[in-house]
Amino acid sequence: MAVRLSSCCFHLHALFLGLSLAMPLCLPGASSAATFTFVNRCNFPVWPGILSGSGSPPLETTGFELAKGGGSRSVQAPSGWSGRLWGRSGCSFDGSGRGSCATADCGSGEVECNGGGAAPPATLAEFTLGGSVSQDFYDVSLVDGYNLPMVIDGTGGSGKCASTGCVTDLNRQCPAELRAGGGAACRSACEAFRSPEYCCSGTYNSPSACKPSLYSQIFKTACPRSYSYAYDDATSTFTCTGADYTITFCPNSPSIKSATDSSPKSTTPATDSSATAGSGSGSDSNPTQDTAFTTSWLANLATGDSPRCPPSSIIGFSLNVAISFSLLQVL
Repeated sequence: MAVRLSSCCFHLHALFLGLSLAMPLCLPGASSAATFTFVNRCNFPVWPGILSGSGSPPLETTGFELAKGGGSRSVQAPSGWSGRLWGRSGCSFDGSGRGSCATADCGSGEVECNGGGAAPPATLAEFTLGGSVSQDFYDVSLVDGYNLPMVIDGTGGSGKCASTGCVTDLNRQCPAELRAGGGAACRSACEAFRSPEYCCSGTYNSPSACKPSLYSQIFKTACPRSYSYAYDDATSTFTCTGADYTITFCPNSPSIKSATDSSPKSTTPATDSSATAGSGSGSDSNPTQDTAFTTSWLANLATGDSPRCPPSSIIGFSLNVAISFSLLQVL
C-alpha cells in the first residue's frame, strides 16, 4: 500500500508541476497578445488601415493589401493596446508603394498609413484590449460614415464575445444627400451638415441632449449592432476576455453568434481593468465555447503556439482526471 500511495503522490505532483508551468501565463500583469486576422471576402481588393490610440504602440504594420475573394493576414497586438482598424477601397499604388484610395484614405500617400487615420466616410472597428484576465472592449462604428460591410468575430475567449458589425451594403440605401465618392461611401449626417445636433457637439454634447436623428436611425435600422451616432453605447459596445479577433470585409452572411445573440449589454470602456472586469457582456460564461477553447488551447500548447491562459475548465478537468487515475493506482 505504501508503494501505491507514493505512486498516487507522484501522479499528483506531476500534475501540479505541469499546471505550475502554465499558470505564470495567467498571473495579473503577464504579457498577452491578441491576434487580429483580416479577411477580405469582397470581389475587389481591400487595403486595411490600422491606427494605434494615444499611448499604444504601433503594430507591426499600419496598412497592407488583401486580395479579393478571401485574402487574409494576421497581425499581433499587445495587451492593453487600443486603436482603430478599417478597410480602404478603390486604391491605386505604384511600384514604390505611393498612391491613394478612393474611400477611407489615410492621407499618408503610401500603402502604410504611418499614423494617419481614415478620412470619412469610413466603417471603423474600434478596440481596447484588456489582456488575458481583463475584458476587451470592441465595436463597429458608423459615426464617421460607412464605406464597406464589416464584421468582428471573437474566438477563443470567455464571456459572450458576441459578433458585431454591419453586413448590409449601406451604399445602396444611402440618402442622396449623404452619398460620397460616386456612391462608393455614405457620409454621416455630422460630416454632411456640420451641425451640432448631428455632431453631438456644443450644447448637444451629452447623452441627454444628443438624440438619434432620422439619418442615424437609417444606419441603426440597417446595422442594429453598430454605433450610429456618438452616444449609441447601449446596443453597440461588446466585451470579451482573452480572445483573438477576425475582421471580415464583405461577409457573406451574419455569423451564428450575431444572429442568435441580439441583446448586448450596455458598458463603457475604462482604463482601469479592475473597474471593468466582471461587468458587461464579458462576464457571462459560455460552456460550449469554453469546451471548444479547451480543446484548441491544449492543441496549441502542444505545438507552442498558444499565447493564451488555460481556461478554468482545463484546470478542473485535469485535476479530475489526475485524481481519478491516482485513486485507481491506490485501489
